[in-house]
Amino acid sequence: MTENYVTINKEIWNADAANWVEFAKWRWEAEVPIWGSWGNPEADLGMLPVDMSDMDAIELGCGTGYVAAWMHKRGARVTAIDISEEQLGTAGALADERGANITFLEGNAEATGLSDGSYDFAISEYGASIWCEPEKWLREAWRLLRPSGRLVFLGNHPLSLICSPIDGSPADRVLHRPYKDMWGADWTKVEFEPTGVCFNLTTSAWMDLFAEIGFQVTKYQELYAPESEFGTRGAIPAEWARVYPVEQVWHLTKQG
Repeated sequence: MTENYVTINKEIWNADAANWVEFAKWRWEAEVPIWGSWGNPEADLGMLPVDMSDMDAIELGCGTGYVAAWMHKRGARVTAIDISEEQLGTAGALADERGANITFLEGNAEATGLSDGSYDFAISEYGASIWCEPEKWLREAWRLLRPSGRLVFLGNHPLSLICSPIDGSPADRVLHRPYKDMWGADWTKVEFEPTGVCFNLTTSAWMDLFAEIGFQVTKYQELYAPESEFGTRGAIPAEWARVYPVEQVWHLTKQG
């Protein structure tokens, strides 16, 4: 594992922030949430409570803040944290334009500095769920939640990683990496579309970690690209993602 991943990922997202502004505007304007690289509909996933009135919610690794905006629209009091000040600049500007009262904080989702038991609901979509070390950010999420609080997160499916070539080129139908002892991948020096350091685990390792921390799994979902989609997103071709799970969603409840 790359030790200075926090600094690497922060620098990468600051440098790339301008390229996500238009995408952010589109997601902020969505009347109904859509999730992940291929826009899976909320009606199929149920990642957010329908009514979040009187709920305190936090987004861990919020980027441009569109998930925070969706929770705000559902009535929640929302806090959103991200390590990239440039991404937060976009999020804050979009919130101001729309009069959305969301608290945006610059910080590491692995150690937020926020008070114990402050939230009823926590969520991460391609934020802390892939850019933070699982052992650290999941323990922090557990600490932030109230008893029986819920955590939902979406990230890369392990299969999408082991089918991704070492040089960073698009996923194919060959196993390129070992599944055993998976931790993630360092994409900083790959030949094709270098990015940052991302994390993932085997399915059994995720389950073991949840149990160790004190989360109960209430639902698990594997996501595919819709049949109507084409092209390549996030180095995953649509024809691959239509037949193999590209993303996963974990629904967890805090125990104890």
